[in-house]
Amino acid sequence: MNIRLAVREDADSLVEFNQAMAQETEGKHLPLDTISRGVAAVFDDPHKGFYVVAEDGARVVGCLMVTYEWSDWRAGWFWWIQSVYIRPDARGQRIYSQLYAFLKSLAAERGDVCGFRLYAETENRHAQMVYEKVGMHAPRYVMFEEEI
Repeated sequence: MNIRLAVREDADSLVEFNQAMAQETEGKHLPLDTISRGVAAVFDDPHKGFYVVAEDGARVVGCLMVTYEWSDWRAGWFWWIQSVYIRPDARGQRIYSQLYAFLKSLAAERGDVCGFRLYAETENRHAQMVYEKVGMHAPRYVMFEEEI
């Protein structure tokens, strides 16, 4: 498995994965043009974040996206892990563990990352167990949101 930073040529896979994830996790059908614009925006503006992909041969089989949150308490960045997706036929191969290890290595090189955060569906116990196996834990906080 080759883990690397995504490049613009990976956009089609990232769009496909985002649409599949929305359907699997929330039963939502997201318009391809909206997802395509969202993915392109990350490549157009590195302040928005970056993608990491897992390749098996020449085929992209998994990905995640990182966005940033500044912590004044820690004088460092939290990297928010989002858009985690592994193709169904590639699951069970510890791909997320490899993606996460790659992120930890990048963060260590940067020196200004104070931690990692992500959202997990409350009902998705399998994903939660995967995250716990790589050393993550559920914090004391409850998230609130309002979509507009």
